[in-house]
Amino acid sequence: MADNKQLATFAGGCFWCMVQPFDERPGIISVTSGYTGGTLENPTYEQVCSNDTGHVEAVQIAFDPAIMPYERLVETFWQQIDPTDPGGQFHDRGQSYQTAIFYHDEEQKEIAERSKAALEASGKFNKPIATQILPAKPFYPAEEKHQDYYKKNAFHYKRYKKGSGREDFMKQHWQANNKDKAALKEKLSSIQYHVTQENGTERPFLNEFWDNDRDGIYVDIVSGEPLFSSRDQYNAGCGWPSFTKPLDAYEVTEHVDASHGMRRTEVRSRVADSHLGHVFEDGPRDQGGLRYCINSAALKFIPKAEMAQEGYENYLYLFDK
Repeated sequence: MADNKQLATFAGGCFWCMVQPFDERPGIISVTSGYTGGTLENPTYEQVCSNDTGHVEAVQIAFDPAIMPYERLVETFWQQIDPTDPGGQFHDRGQSYQTAIFYHDEEQKEIAERSKAALEASGKFNKPIATQILPAKPFYPAEEKHQDYYKKNAFHYKRYKKGSGREDFMKQHWQANNKDKAALKEKLSSIQYHVTQENGTERPFLNEFWDNDRDGIYVDIVSGEPLFSSRDQYNAGCGWPSFTKPLDAYEVTEHVDASHGMRRTEVRSRVADSHLGHVFEDGPRDQGGLRYCINSAALKFIPKAEMAQEGYENYLYLFDK
């Protein structure tokens, strides 16, 4: 992967909130919080926050474009921010919290400008897109305490993301919230609709993929977003497809489920907001200890031989190991 390494640099307001969306995704080598865009060499956090250095808080991502194309990184970037705000992000105000895409070559510049134009034309927002597209400048890593903040201080990070307004804005503008139920009933079978739209559960052992042993990936039956790989599937003896991890952690979301007198962690797809199943902590210990117990009815299986023609060629690397 290192032979194909490229850099991407994004400013999206507080850098604490800009690491997790990219970290631990396929093709991501590293995500570093830091400062860029200004004139002062090796600035400190306090100096940048004074808004006197010209720097903004940013993340710099080392990635393999063969696995994670730059276009997908830009798309992910937009989904973390309010791109119409020229004065900062959410509760964080001032020049150091402004948003920007810093391009490292002409190809990145063209991709970023094309993506910005498409967002502007989409009508998703009723105000102009304020995010700037600028040439990359020297990037200075932030202090160690700011690196991987979402891991080191998970509770505070979650409270901050929620309290700042960022989390609610993302849900309102970037997650599915206006589903055409009639169209979905036409598209899906009765069990697919029941599972994905009504939080249903199919019968164990009497479902399509619980014992699948073919190579391929599983995508959301509604949206086609990639969710799981057969390489991470194992027979947990429960009668439903079980996986040790998602294919791309960004594409699944977790929620507290207190239904049926139990307290469980529900798993949903990010784009379509489909109910998928639940995640439990009784998975293989040597593979992280998690068991993603997923309904077959929420999934479409793409065999390895058909992945390229179906548009999932970027995931073929999974089967080179």
